[in-house]
Formats: sequence, structure tokens, C-alpha cells
Amino acid sequence: MTDTAFALFLDFDGTLVDIAPRPDAVRVPPALPPALTRLRARLGGALAVITGRPIAVIDGFLAPERFDVGGLHGVEQRLGDRVVGCEPGAHPALRAGVGVLRQAVAGLDAVLIEDKGCSVAVHWRLAAPADAVRARDEIERVAAGLGSAYRLQHGKAVAEILPADATKGHAIRSFLQAPPYAGRRALFFGDDLTDEKAFAAVNRDGGVSVRVGAGDTIAHHRLDAPDDVRRVLLAWAGGAALDPGGLPPA
Repeated sequence: MTDTAFALFLDFDGTLVDIAPRPDAVRVPPALPPALTRLRARLGGALAVITGRPIAVIDGFLAPERFDVGGLHGVEQRLGDRVVGCEPGAHPALRAGVGVLRQAVAGLDAVLIEDKGCSVAVHWRLAAPADAVRARDEIERVAAGLGSAYRLQHGKAVAEILPADATKGHAIRSFLQAPPYAGRRALFFGDDLTDEKAFAAVNRDGGVSVRVGAGDTIAHHRLDAPDDVRRVLLAWAGGAALDPGGLPPA
């Protein structure tokens, strides 16, 4: 199989890097960004990060390298020099909801609000069990009040409100409509519930899906941890056979 048969799509947290107690505490191994650059060259440019993070945050973590990114679950997209962003003032109802949410969780110790502009996430990884339940209840209440234009998405000790049409599956399909991604099979690595929905889209389109970590999955393959993902990517970047069929089955 040729190197240009696949377009590679990579989740960030829990896939490329280990999940940290706080979103800003993620550590990127120094060898990773240059390896991704080498792998992108091998793939003729068809490598993108598909993440719930904003593009600017991914750029900060992977600097000085710069990659195509589907950020905020596809609300933001950068393909080469073309950028579709989160327009200021585009989500007034959500902005009002963020204010309500801040007030609701203000007294909850170790509950973190991550305001991304066009989405908002609440993290409770470090919170006491009772505070975690309260945080989850509050974001569910705010999301319900926003109606069908938005959806609530649960992850690992986090929940996020985002536009209803923003999904990683849609982001991947959007990239596949343009060069250098067009005409290739998607190969997507992800680790949680948000990625399972993207696996469904990738599988329906004839692509290859890889789950990172434990849990029920519809992915074709499974790797145990981000360290295993990095080992595979570094090997491919170094010239090893780019054959996802050789990955362990899920």
C-alpha cells in the first residue's frame, strides 16, 4: 500500500499526549512535533489534528511546527493557509450561558471552566465527588436551556457545550473533500466518546479507526496508551511500513 493511500487524522488529548489534571498542564514530548512534520511530508501533506481544542492552543503546544487542524470539533478549521474560525459575537446565546455557568460553579472547588469562544467545557477531574456531580448537573441544565442549536458532549471527567453541527466526523469529511486529503482513506486515532462518533463516520466511509485506551469501541484497532501511539507515529515517520492493518485489533 502506498504512503499516499491514507489521510491521517489525530486526536490530541489522550491520543497524541497524555491527559493531564488541568487542560493547560499537558506536556508534549520534544520528539513529537518534528516527527509529525516528517510523517506529514511522507503523506504528501495529508495529516491533520482533529481536536476539541482551539487551533491557537494546538499551535502553542506543537510550536514551532504548524499543522492542519480541525479545532473545537470542527468549528475552526485550518487547511494550509485557509482558516475558518470562530467568529466573535457569533454565539450570543452560548455567551450568556457561559456567564450563567460561571456563577453556578463558582463555589465548587477544583471545577474548571474552559471557555473556548464557540464552545465551553467544564472539567471536574480534580473535584470531590459531590462537586463533580454538581458540575455535571449545572452544565446539563445550561445546555438544556440553549435548545437544539447546541449539544452537550461528555468526555473523561469533562462535558462540553458546542454547536450542534460541530463533530469530529464532520471535520474529517470536510478535510477529505480538498487536496491533499481528497481521494484517500481516512485513518483516525482517538480515545474517548467524542472520537467514537467520528469512528462511526470513518468506518462508514471505508476508513480505518484506532481506539486509544480501554473501553467499548467500534474502532477497528486499539492501542493501549498515547505512548504506544507516539511509538507507531515515530516509526512511520522514520520509514517503517505505513500499514495500519498491522496494528492490534480492537
